[in-house]
Amino acid sequence: MQKASLLFLLTFSLLAPPAGAVSKEAATVDTAALGSEVKTFLGAEVGAHLADIKSLDPPPEKVLGAGSSGEYTWGTWARSLAAYAEMSGERTLAGRDLARTVGEVGLLEYRLKSTRFSQLYCVLALRHFGRDLSRNAVWQSLSEDEKASWRKLLDVSAFYDAKAQKVINLPENYLGVAARIASVSYQLGLLQDRALLDGVITRAARPFAGGGLYADDAPPTGRFDRYSNEYARFVWNAAEDAGRKDVLDELRPSLKAQMRLWWDLIQPDGYGYAWGRSLGVVSYLDTLEIVAWLAQNPEFRPAPLAQLASAYYQAWRWLRHDYDTKSHKLSVFAFGRGNYSYISPDREWQQTTGFFGKAALAHMLFTEALAKENLKQFPSEVGRPDLARFEFFRRGDRPAGVWLVRQGPLYFTLPVTTGTKPGVADYLPAPHGLPGFAAPVEQVYPALVPFVELADGRTLVAADGADEIEPSADGQSLRVVWRRWALVGSKSGQLVDPGISSEVVLNHEGTTLTRAETLKASADVTIKRWWVVVPATAARNEVVSERGARRDRFVSDAGTLEVSATADWPLAVSLQAAGGGALARGARGAVPLHLVYEALNINLKAGRPARWRITLKAEGEAR
Repeated sequence: MQKASLLFLLTFSLLAPPAGAVSKEAATVDTAALGSEVKTFLGAEVGAHLADIKSLDPPPEKVLGAGSSGEYTWGTWARSLAAYAEMSGERTLAGRDLARTVGEVGLLEYRLKSTRFSQLYCVLALRHFGRDLSRNAVWQSLSEDEKASWRKLLDVSAFYDAKAQKVINLPENYLGVAARIASVSYQLGLLQDRALLDGVITRAARPFAGGGLYADDAPPTGRFDRYSNEYARFVWNAAEDAGRKDVLDELRPSLKAQMRLWWDLIQPDGYGYAWGRSLGVVSYLDTLEIVAWLAQNPEFRPAPLAQLASAYYQAWRWLRHDYDTKSHKLSVFAFGRGNYSYISPDREWQQTTGFFGKAALAHMLFTEALAKENLKQFPSEVGRPDLARFEFFRRGDRPAGVWLVRQGPLYFTLPVTTGTKPGVADYLPAPHGLPGFAAPVEQVYPALVPFVELADGRTLVAADGADEIEPSADGQSLRVVWRRWALVGSKSGQLVDPGISSEVVLNHEGTTLTRAETLKASADVTIKRWWVVVPATAARNEVVSERGARRDRFVSDAGTLEVSATADWPLAVSLQAAGGGALARGARGAVPLHLVYEALNINLKAGRPARWRITLKAEGEAR
């Protein structure tokens, strides 16, 4: 290996490592010890939160210092109390009657005119205390007027139009929410209209009719993300509760495919879906819920329960590490942590209590399956064989899908799908989950996918699905073509044809990923500005110059990401510190350094290809 002729070392020592870094664990996990740990933690922490709530009329603006006035907050709390009660067998906590408290929280949500997930969590909370309302402790604690208020609270027509068969101004995944509210309400005897129940379940199952495997959350734009998996599980649960065998049969191919995809996405620390608008804590909670669901539905398991348990354990350890026992909350607003705007400060408490409820229910179902299958120990580390494959979400005029690669320390998921708005970094066709790289959350930003500004002021990005997607047979490479580009600043799914095509060929070999892009114009055109950024999670950068070529090495305790680029046009290269602003906030920790490649006034000649290439090499210990 040739020695570098010049080495620059930039060190940013004030930045802490990403929150939730999981240390090495013992080789095996004792099932009983894990169960005791979860139960003890939830008892102490749910009790601490319950003790801090002095009144529900009016409700507090904060609980233990965390904002508690955002949507879904109190329904989430009701479900958490109820799930804990069923899991633990306890009926009182912190000197409070849990059933009566759940009843009062439901009345609060009724007064607040809450809908959607608040309704779902309240009806699930009610069911945790028994399906027979004549013996249900929550229901029996209510007066007749209070029961009437609960019935009104659970009216699914608040956001589902039965005549039009659609949710009102909401993404498609809310059809799954509506189906579950209706099915559980019918199961409890609160909903009497069987036609309404069947109608909403049939409508919710429509994306999976005729062999459909994945649900577009914003049809027809092609937005595919973790909601597709959650949506399918919700519809399955609703159909199962309602005895709709026809819908269950229709869903089976989807759930088998989606669970295989989720398993191939799992990272060493239990993180699942690495792209989209529900990241960070949500993806770890997904792992708890999905493993618990698979524990109860073994026909859909993509791996043996012992291997799934390892992912469950790693996700639990991350969440437990992220939880601050002094402030009694998850660190969702810690330095360097980004969240989509719907996770606002007034929902900070809701994020923590959502963890309680999901963990309590998941652990109850998970440990039930472990006991049934006599699994007393399981590996602590997630078994992750190498893989390389492409999964299509849809084909046709604007195909979409995701490329999955795992090669030792090189692992990532590269989605070709539509974002919440053109150019939003969380949905760009970039290697999300690649160690050392992270997109700043909910920012319109060229994170490893260039933005192209034309002379007329329009800014384009090769994203929001593609015109052609051609994976290699062995999954080692991927070719993607864009003739219609996403227009930054326009509506999601709005495409333009600027007379420029982009052909991207991605290859991985060993621990190296290469992205080579060719631009072709049908007529002479000038690109006013072209720029692309590599946002890095490392706090240290080494710049190596060899024979005039620059190579950047981003170094952290987790390993090294080495980056280099070449182009048919002069590249201006700069390293920028993101500071404490939005561009520094990643889903799981800070993104302090941004390597920027930029060019001005690129002249594309008709029919004459212009190329650029970026290479990323991951070095680190594979887990």
